[in-house]
Amino acid sequence: MTPLAIYHCSIKIISRGKGKSAVAAAAYRSGQTIINNYDGVAHDYTKKGGIVYTEILLPAHAPPEYKDRSVLWNAVEQIEKNKNSQLAREVELALPRELPAEKNIELVREYCQQYFVSKGMCADICIHDKNNGNPHAHILLTMRPFNADGTWGKKSKKEYILDKNGERIKLKSGEYKSRKIYTVDWNDQNKAEEWRSGWADCVNKYLTKQNVPDRIDHRSYERQGVEQIPTFHMGVAASQMEKRGIRTERGDINREINVTNRQLGQLRARIRKCKDWLYSKPLTNAPTMVSVMNNIANGKNLQTRWQKIADLKMRAHILVFLQNNNIYDMAQLTDKITQINEQFYDVSNNIKKIERRLDTLNNHLLQYDNYKKYKPVYEQYKFLKSKKSEAFYDKHSEEIQSYEDAKKYLDGVMNGRKDIPLKSWKKEQANLIAEKYNLCEKYYQLKDETHSVELLRRGAENLMREDGWESPVRKRGLEI
Repeated sequence: MTPLAIYHCSIKIISRGKGKSAVAAAAYRSGQTIINNYDGVAHDYTKKGGIVYTEILLPAHAPPEYKDRSVLWNAVEQIEKNKNSQLAREVELALPRELPAEKNIELVREYCQQYFVSKGMCADICIHDKNNGNPHAHILLTMRPFNADGTWGKKSKKEYILDKNGERIKLKSGEYKSRKIYTVDWNDQNKAEEWRSGWADCVNKYLTKQNVPDRIDHRSYERQGVEQIPTFHMGVAASQMEKRGIRTERGDINREINVTNRQLGQLRARIRKCKDWLYSKPLTNAPTMVSVMNNIANGKNLQTRWQKIADLKMRAHILVFLQNNNIYDMAQLTDKITQINEQFYDVSNNIKKIERRLDTLNNHLLQYDNYKKYKPVYEQYKFLKSKKSEAFYDKHSEEIQSYEDAKKYLDGVMNGRKDIPLKSWKKEQANLIAEKYNLCEKYYQLKDETHSVELLRRGAENLMREDGWESPVRKRGLEI
């Protein structure tokens, strides 16, 4: 399988209703000072480091003065009148470390032009790289289309619902029944999938041009049909700790998952090799298992006492395997590898299902921990006045963002329910871990049986080679 580069593409809304400001967001991501004319607050982030490139791309009909970051986002703040207005959309992208910096800039510009600017959005690009292995881009997008004369267009319009006679339906309030019709499709649910898929396509195009073998995919392993357990998303804080040599819980989970993936892949390959060999050999006139077992080592090149003891132990181990499975000929050995293959698939699939569910539960519990841990910081921030809140946010932005992300995540999981089932999650987690250990025991049993089949295959190969056996290929339809 082609190795995968890192894929990350998150999309979120910057809303005034959540205490956010498009001007503040633009200033922070670009490392500039911008005064917000809406509330008079000056947002100074000139001390912020790691900003390697900034640019604003404009669509047709956008006023050229919007190339100025302050002019653009103050215009957005001015046109949006409501206290809960959606001011901007942010797309955050992990840039491929396999590409040089100038190619990553070119990549982001091309992606923005194709998927956003050509559709009528202004794209404010800020690329960050602190040389810590996490180059990434922040893209702020306008939410409102432009009219042909360069003025802001409407996000939506009202459409009256008519009765069967084509008349407007009057409500008890005196208003007429209506619905909101969006003037652009940028808020459609399928757009996020399109943009995420488009980023993968653009990255892979550039990786191909640079002769880099890595590829990214916006789909989960399960959607891709990849027989691999997904690792846990590390996050910036955990990644930084791991790079400093500090082990984290997320890092330990990923290390365990990587070991499991590697072991499952290795055993799958070994079973396939045994299966392919056995299915290519004749069933009739094949050597018996007794003759095969006697041919294994057969006292050849056994010079030391320890080698002879190891040889005897190996023979005894194989004899027990043959007796326990009632294997006396090649046909029965072939049936056994078929059985091992089927059992391996059951064990492997169940381990992957458990790991995926554990991944979800671990995320539930992690987000709950972040919610409880950072809630006091967030509550302190919400009670501060505007000027103090900016300085406080600058100092505690990671904690505040972690709380907001955790709350949003838990709200989505709970779907209207109030009581978080913490005990239920922990109980399910413990049960799944116990079930996984039982499956791992079965895995090691299959691994041991595969080793016995490999030894028998080696002995049969030697015997057939010495005795000049013919081996016409048999065609059987088993695939692993």
